[in-house]
Amino acid sequence: MVEDTGETILQMVVEKNVSLQPLNSFGIAAKALQLARVASEADLQAVLADAQWRSVPKFVLGGGSNIVLTGDVRPLVLKVEIMGCRLVSETARQWVVEAGAGENWHALVEWTLAQGLPGLENLALIPGSVGASPVQNIGAYGVELQDRFESLDAIDLETGQSFTLNAAQCAFGYRDSVFKHLPAAPGMGLAGKALITRVRFALPKSWKPVLGYADLERRMAQAGVTDRRQVTAQQVFDWVCEVRRAKLPDPAVLGNAGSFFKNPTVSPDQCADIIAREPKVVHYPMADGSIKLAAGWLIEACGWKGKSVGHAAVYDKQALVLVNRGGRANPCTGGEVMTLAKAIQTSVYERFGIRLEPEPVVV
Repeated sequence: MVEDTGETILQMVVEKNVSLQPLNSFGIAAKALQLARVASEADLQAVLADAQWRSVPKFVLGGGSNIVLTGDVRPLVLKVEIMGCRLVSETARQWVVEAGAGENWHALVEWTLAQGLPGLENLALIPGSVGASPVQNIGAYGVELQDRFESLDAIDLETGQSFTLNAAQCAFGYRDSVFKHLPAAPGMGLAGKALITRVRFALPKSWKPVLGYADLERRMAQAGVTDRRQVTAQQVFDWVCEVRRAKLPDPAVLGNAGSFFKNPTVSPDQCADIIAREPKVVHYPMADGSIKLAAGWLIEACGWKGKSVGHAAVYDKQALVLVNRGGRANPCTGGEVMTLAKAIQTSVYERFGIRLEPEPVVV
């Protein structure tokens, strides 16, 4: 609930003391001391042109699905609400689709399929906004955002200048991009320096289903499909949704930030050493020769599934997810979440020698 509204700045209203509980998927209770809703590039330019707000610290808030709030947010919160989806171009090889940064990610995936434009179906039901997708380089079931990325538009929060980045300039990595790094040198690292306004995706016309995960193979067998060439993008979408709903809690019912830890990668020698001690460890070979370990398996093996610290808990169906057991009425705190996360990290390191890295941004 907004307790008070502030001054109008060039047709923009900066709201005061705004509850962020409904704006973060964990359902953590916290406030934005001031918040501006950015529904267009002009809205952001209005904020940056105003002397009162031009040079104050700023925090960009998208869908709120990948953050842990540890207290009230003192920087000016820029709530991204830029909408719109459209087909912007087409070649013999691909369609290029553009979406506003404020669009819901899953809604975009549904929209592309409804338009007959496959390619994002493996990324169905990932919570969050379109603008956050390249920041995290979201991925699931064999597809990462970078596999379908064309370019994005953003605005420099210091100069107000608009700019466009291609995939190489975004420096995508595993759940990583240039937007997650502070500038170590001029022009390097854009964390806290830019607001993404629109994202474009290149969807291949020579579409083939990506089905390399056991859960999807199982769904295909259950559907009686024996030839991969017969699988449709809508079927992959449906199967991914079924798998995710069976494993992961709905944030609207049980607050969470999705997968809380990144799946760690190790060398083949490191993996062989772990397998010698833990033969059942879940692992996947990667194209670059490294081995990805299932963080959820490591956490469960350490006995954390279902355990809690205050109202923060490890989900009893998937140890990779931390949840808010207190609901909206009596929510966990960001401190409880991070205390639980650090205890898990210590436990996994002591047993496996592996350091787990959190995915969410801690604010």
